[in-house]
Amino acid sequence: MQPWPRLLLTVVSALVTYFVLRVTGALLFYGRLSPGTSRLVAAAAAVGAACVVWTLAASSHPGLGRAVTLGALITGAIAFAAGFFGPILLTPGANQGPLLGIFITGPLGLVLGALGGAIYWMVRRDRGTGDDAA
Repeated sequence: MQPWPRLLLTVVSALVTYFVLRVTGALLFYGRLSPGTSRLVAAAAAVGAACVVWTLAASSHPGLGRAVTLGALITGAIAFAAGFFGPILLTPGANQGPLLGIFITGPLGLVLGALGGAIYWMVRRDRGTGDDAA
């Protein structure tokens, strides 16, 4: 993968991971964790997700596991961001808008991205040589 899309993908996945964990951590551990600890855990997970995406996006000929994981992370992050931030921007008064991204579009994007990654891998494998064939 080219460096700029790889970097953009890594940054987006890190930001989405951070915000997902901040929101779900606030919901799950309300009052039990200090805000600093919650931020630290979310930041550590975001760095971990960024490292995984950076590593997985490096190969131009990914294996099945790599293609499925990368497809799931990319599509899941985009779907989550659309479902989380879309309702906030479109209907700012709705207090349950971000739940769409947390419970519906994020998980659905994750599953569809995994399926898309598997299909991508099968099509690339059937073509034979990969990028050089086109």
